[in-house]
Formats: sequence, C-alpha cells, structure tokens
Amino acid sequence: MELQISSNILTIAGNIKSISDFQAIKQGIDDVAVAHKSIHLNIVDSLSITSSVIGYLNKLVLKDNIDLHINVGNEQLLDLLDDLNLTAMFKAKRGLK
Repeated sequence: MELQISSNILTIAGNIKSISDFQAIKQGIDDVAVAHKSIHLNIVDSLSITSSVIGYLNKLVLKDNIDLHINVGNEQLLDLLDDLNLTAMFKAKRGLK
C-alpha cells in the first residue's frame, strides 16, 4: 500500500490489508485533521478495507465531526461499504478526484 497526501486529500494505492497499512492511514489522517475538518480519501484500487480502518473512520465522523468523503476506484469496495450501511456516513461514491 502507498499513501500520498496533498492538502486535505489522501490517496491510497494498493490493497489495504495489514496493521502497518492501518497505522499509516491513521497517521496520515491524523496529520491532515489537525488543519482540516473536511477530508477526502481516494482509495484507488483496494478490493477491501480492514475493520480497524473502518472503526477509525467511524470515530472520525461520529466523534471528531470530520466531514469525510471517500472516493473508491473498485466497485467491490463500494459494495462492501454499502453492505455495511456505511455509504451515506462516509459519503462514499465510485470514481476518483
């Protein structure tokens, strides 16, 4: 997995699958959240997302009041978020910015 940060946009390339992936994503979002209350997360090609990342994103939205927008490149991941009833909360949609 590779993480790139530009202003309040985080772009993740590769599959999100390990604890170190979660730690990198969490650290990146934490760094951005210091200066921004709106975060755009572009997940380019990951097929899935770990439960730890989902839990952290839930906390951001519900507790920290971060305006989160997730753009996914893979239809399977969007279906997963939809199955978990997270599409609306994460403002998830297909396509990348």
